[in-house]
Formats: sequence, structure tokens, C-alpha cells
Amino acid sequence: MAAKVFESIGKFGLALAVAGGVVNSALYNVDAGHRAVIFDRFRGVQDIVVGEGTHFLIPWVQKPIIFDCRSRPRNVPVITGSKDLQNVNITLRILFRPVTSQLPRIFTSIGEDYDERVLPSITTEILKSVVARFDAGELITQRELVSRQVSDDLTERAATFGLILDDVSLTHLTFGKEFTEAVEAKQVAQQEAERARFVVEKAEQQKKAAIISAEGDSKAAELIANSLATAGDGLIELRKLEAAEDIAYQLSRSRNITYLPAGQSVLLQLPQ
Repeated sequence: MAAKVFESIGKFGLALAVAGGVVNSALYNVDAGHRAVIFDRFRGVQDIVVGEGTHFLIPWVQKPIIFDCRSRPRNVPVITGSKDLQNVNITLRILFRPVTSQLPRIFTSIGEDYDERVLPSITTEILKSVVARFDAGELITQRELVSRQVSDDLTERAATFGLILDDVSLTHLTFGKEFTEAVEAKQVAQQEAERARFVVEKAEQQKKAAIISAEGDSKAAELIANSLATAGDGLIELRKLEAAEDIAYQLSRSRNITYLPAGQSVLLQLPQ
């Protein structure tokens, strides 16, 4: 009797385990920010895109393919040429994500690794097309315009593959060694030219100052001559008296000066 009971329990447990395995294989989860595309062995890829959560499928017959629909970054380095045939090294940073409604088409026509297959090729194509419109100098001075044109053209091109570009930016822009050396030499020449112009302007200002000073001295001499011609020697005598008065005042304030009466040769006082 006990053996039959244990046998029944074993069969029930086995049936329960099999049922649990079947149920578990018929469930799948779609995490937040992800979407699923169902591949059916008999009908192919289904057009329905499955959202987040836990879902059922037919074991062995159906298989879920999970896609990450959140924005992801990717850096694409490209070496291309400018309008004036200068080598340009550009790195483009892209934030991309797939169009949710086009996931079945993306999986069917491109595959799960769509970013590896699409982004490098279209980015290289667009960058070469846009950079070829500008000279090397314009790529530096008009970088914002270049970035905007690359973003517009690349966004339009990516849309044909079912991709959305949330952000496109130029993060790295350098030129060949020869062009870099030429730019440095040009900057040095410009600095030397600015320094030479400053020296010339300084000399001109000093020349003008000397001319103005000479004209002032000439005018002053002319005024003095006119005054002497008008007043005679009286002006000179006045200036002598003013000078003597100033000298006497300065001497009177000195402790080392002793005065002698006029016409007397005897020393009346000696300084202590």
C-alpha cells in the first residue's frame, strides 16, 4: 500500500516537473527599454512588436528576439579630405536607437547587429560628402555649420534604415602634419607682423611727440624774445631778483650757514 502511495507521488511530481518546464519554456520577459520580435518557424518574422513585461509563446515553434530601444552612443572615426585636399581626421559621436515599429523590418533586412552594419558605412559616406565642401580653414572657423550639415544629412540617411539619431556631434577634428606646421608658421608670421607694426607705430608716435615738443620750445622762445623786446632788461632783472630771493630763503633755513656783516672780515660766530 505504501509503495503505491510513493509511486503515485513520484508520478505526480514528475508530471508537475514536466508541466513546470513546459510553462517556463512558454514564458519570456521583455525588460524596460526593450522590445521583442517573434520569429515563428512556420510563418517567419511576425509584424507585431511585443512591449515590456512577461509574455507567452509556443515552445519550439516561436522564438523571441530582444532589441534594446534605448539611446546608445557610438564613436565613428573617419579619415577624409577637405576641399583643398588636406587630410582630415574626424571622430563623430552618435546617439542612436531603432524605430520601434520598424524592428521586424530591421531584423529581417539587416539583423540584430544593425548598428555594426549600418552606422560605420553611412557615417563615412556623409562625412566625406560634407567635409569635401569646405576648405581646411573653414572646417575650423565654421565648425558649427559643418556639424549641423553632417547631423541633418546623417539623420535623413539613417531614417531610411529605421534608425533615429538623437544627437550627432563632432568630438575630434585634426589635420595632417604638414597642414598643422603650415598653420603654426602662419601664426608665427602674423605675430611677427603685428610686432613690427607696433614698433613702427611707436616710432611714429615718438616722432610726433618730438615735433610737438620742438614746436612748443620754439613758441616759448619766440614769446620770451617778444617780451624782452617789449620790456627791455627789466624782465631779466626781475627774474634775477626772484632767483636771489629764493636762494636766500633756502640758505636761511640751513644750520651750516653763517652770515658776516658787510665790509667786516672778522668771523662773528662759529657753528657748534
